[in-house]
Amino acid sequence: MVHAHVATGRFSGPGSVEAKDARFNFWGSMGDLMALVMRSGAPQLRLRIGAALVLVVVGKLCGVLAPVMLGDAINTLSPVQQGGLVVGASFVGLAVAFAVLRLLAACAPYARDAIFTRVSQSTMARAAVESFGHALSLSLDFHQTKQTGALSRVIDRGARSTDFLIRSLIFNLGPTFVELILAMAVMVVRLDWRFALTAFATLVVYAVVTFKITDWRLSHRRELNDAETRAAGLSSDALMNYETLKAFGAEDRLVDSYGRAMARYVDASARANGSLNALNGAQSLILNVGLAALTVMAGYEVAGGRLQLGDITMAVLLLSSLYAPLGMLGFQYREIRQGLIDMEQMVALQKITPDIVDAAAARPLPPASGQGAALAFEHVSYRHDARASGLLDVTFVARPGQTVALVGPSGSGKTTAVRLAMRLLDPQEGRVTLDGVDLREVRQTDLRRAVALVPQDVALFNDTLYANVAFARPGATPEEVRAAADAAELGPFIDGLPSGMETRVGERGLKLSGGERQRVGIARALLANPRLLILDEATSALDGPTEAAIQETLRKVKAGRTTLVIAHRLSTIVDADQILVLRRGRIAEQGTHAELLAKTGEYAALWRRQTREA
Repeated sequence: MVHAHVATGRFSGPGSVEAKDARFNFWGSMGDLMALVMRSGAPQLRLRIGAALVLVVVGKLCGVLAPVMLGDAINTLSPVQQGGLVVGASFVGLAVAFAVLRLLAACAPYARDAIFTRVSQSTMARAAVESFGHALSLSLDFHQTKQTGALSRVIDRGARSTDFLIRSLIFNLGPTFVELILAMAVMVVRLDWRFALTAFATLVVYAVVTFKITDWRLSHRRELNDAETRAAGLSSDALMNYETLKAFGAEDRLVDSYGRAMARYVDASARANGSLNALNGAQSLILNVGLAALTVMAGYEVAGGRLQLGDITMAVLLLSSLYAPLGMLGFQYREIRQGLIDMEQMVALQKITPDIVDAAAARPLPPASGQGAALAFEHVSYRHDARASGLLDVTFVARPGQTVALVGPSGSGKTTAVRLAMRLLDPQEGRVTLDGVDLREVRQTDLRRAVALVPQDVALFNDTLYANVAFARPGATPEEVRAAADAAELGPFIDGLPSGMETRVGERGLKLSGGERQRVGIARALLANPRLLILDEATSALDGPTEAAIQETLRKVKAGRTTLVIAHRLSTIVDADQILVLRRGRIAEQGTHAELLAKTGEYAALWRRQTREA
């Protein structure tokens, strides 16, 4: 099969999302994040970004100046003869300034969040929408080889990581370093360079130990995420294939597999939490040792008359204010790394090149003639990776209004031909044309409106009957939707339902029988009013009387359109204008029903066998 091309080597696929060797390019990821922010579409984007950054700087500046005000206030206290202290106007003013600055430092983040939340949420939404839209544009082969639940988690984690990275990097760690620089400057000017050096050394040791332990913990975190993803994939697959597992009585087997996956998750979670406790203990030890050293140094300076009592308070408060955001550094460092990996996996998904894209000079189809489309295969070959061959040098023409049937054993290339006709695949050799235009030169939106498929296994959305039929043409009127349902012999069934067309069909339509799902699929195709109608065993799940009624309906709706039919029961295609017998990707026989019977070849042998069975 044609494979989607991965533009980077980071996306390991949803089946193994947490790659063991996952790495990230910090500046490249930050560039991707900033690009996402700028195209988020948030209202007053630049104004909100500017105001948020100003509030960040103002908040940190107030946070640094507040301890200075309190220290100066304490230094203004004057001793009296009885051993007390005189509280003067200077103390009151500085104390009030301390309180005001603390209030501003505390309220600045709230104001910043109120202004910037629209931007961060719009960025997250934009990332999710772009990734979801790109995933839908990827090839059929890509989706057939990926776990749907795990792919959804790649998109979800990647989108959520943008909000976390913005808040952690831009509004937490980044401002913390700004606050550190300001605090160091205050210590050098107001105290002594040794205080600044002690505080800086404490924070460096804290950061190094935190990063080292967190790097060690990343393997535990990846094991935890891998176990979570595996469990989520198992549950998603089981719930999506509920009917199959019920048919084979595999509930206990699936529950056991899910239980083993959850047991691995529990073990990984225990290891992750144990290492987290070790990290928190080491962080607390380093910070408190540094704070004690700074306090003792300040005490000696006061005793020597080089500093005042208020300076001790200022030094302790400055360092404590730095410790508060750093207390979560290990968690943030780990989550930032994981967030960058999650975002890069989402970006890598977006960089996978779709196999089927509109050409630069893509054009619309010619106007419909009202007689159906002219479909032609001209020396078409397509080779799958999974099999020896798909189609080999296939040539045929379906003229406007004709019905062309494809028959043959499994693996002969019938489905491949249908996918080529719908341009879900592109031929590797030759070309497929519709009304004389190579499908690779046609806009996909125009092609999708011109072609409708009724598959053998009709998949429905977990919505109402009306919504599922109207999905083919959202602008259709209720009368048109009901007329299509009636044409597909759904009228009596709908009239017998308490909620009629508003009845919900369940996940993938499982509340309906196979025949009812196929009739909904036929109604949906009829509503689309295509010039090329493709029927892939469209009546295989119907009972005899219903199939006869549907066949009569199909004979009527074939008027004015070309029909391509994949058939197993030859009795349904005896009136086809042309029958192609495929064998191993080649056309073995070709002709009408009567002509093929006269040849006494494969078709005639298959007809005799089915007739005897009947």
